[in-house]
Amino acid sequence: MKLLRKILFPIVPIYYMVTWLRNKFYDFGIKTSTTYDVPVICVGNLSVGGTGKTPMIEYLIILLKAQHKVATLSRGYKRKSVGFQLADNTTVMEDIGDEPFQFHNKFGSSIYVAVDSNRVNGIAQLLQQTKPPNIVLLDDAFQHRKVKAGFNIMLTTYNNPFFKDIVLPTGNLREPRQGYKRANIIVVTKCPLDIADTEKAKFIKKINALNHQQVFFSSISYSNIVLSKTEKVNLDVINNFTLVTGIANAEPLVRYLKSKNLKFEHLNYKDHHQFSVEDISNLELHEKLLTTEKDYMRLKKYKSLERKLFYLPIKMVISESEVFDGVINDFIKSF
Repeated sequence: MKLLRKILFPIVPIYYMVTWLRNKFYDFGIKTSTTYDVPVICVGNLSVGGTGKTPMIEYLIILLKAQHKVATLSRGYKRKSVGFQLADNTTVMEDIGDEPFQFHNKFGSSIYVAVDSNRVNGIAQLLQQTKPPNIVLLDDAFQHRKVKAGFNIMLTTYNNPFFKDIVLPTGNLREPRQGYKRANIIVVTKCPLDIADTEKAKFIKKINALNHQQVFFSSISYSNIVLSKTEKVNLDVINNFTLVTGIANAEPLVRYLKSKNLKFEHLNYKDHHQFSVEDISNLELHEKLLTTEKDYMRLKKYKSLERKLFYLPIKMVISESEVFDGVINDFIKSF
């Protein structure tokens, strides 16, 4: 794959120009965006791969749901349905995709969870509900400029920041670096828990944040408790297990588990992997399975794995969280 990306380098200028022109058409009003009278917060990134969008959406849900009727809207990657879908008590993972199903599984009817590849239609459908949401969280929609979100949160990872990258197909950026200028907040994700203030200052300088932008730093906090359909046990109890991952980057999780001196083997699948009958037959041979919450959404339906399958919850921890929360609440109060 790395060799192929290098071979495709001549395409980089073409991809750059196409995405640059597309953004300029929106910037100059040649292509139009739809605005809304309710707060719309977009969470996204410039790069492909995992930057922590799901933990950020969950952070915002927890922050806002007590005082507001919150809706999440995603495209529903790899779902088997089409068009607008609003989750209810009959919804299964295949209807909306693994990440939206995770939101629905965790927060239930306290929020709306919807999917639609056409975000304009998706928001319109949400606002037509009998009790419409008063906040819409757009998941992975930074490049979806047909919607003009009132507030943009752009994520970039500590180990692979956007300012060190180039556009596809050789790099990982979906659009040129200057797209960061559309963000209101930039969050550097997956930072070490002990990141020093001097390191933060270096990052902020390299990001070159504009006057209207604020930069925050976040880390992933792993629980010491693992969950199954029926059990809640300490992580240490399931030592000698098989780790099953189908996420963009499993390395941080692997490092965490190794730091706990746990013994395990790792079955690493591609992001959003759809487990086949053969895959499940293979997993049935293992005594204990540990997976991520997102992967658990795709595996929980298999009865044969029910007694051996556990997942490890995570949450996003934001430095200066009170300031971050205040910025979000101030935006909402402006409506």
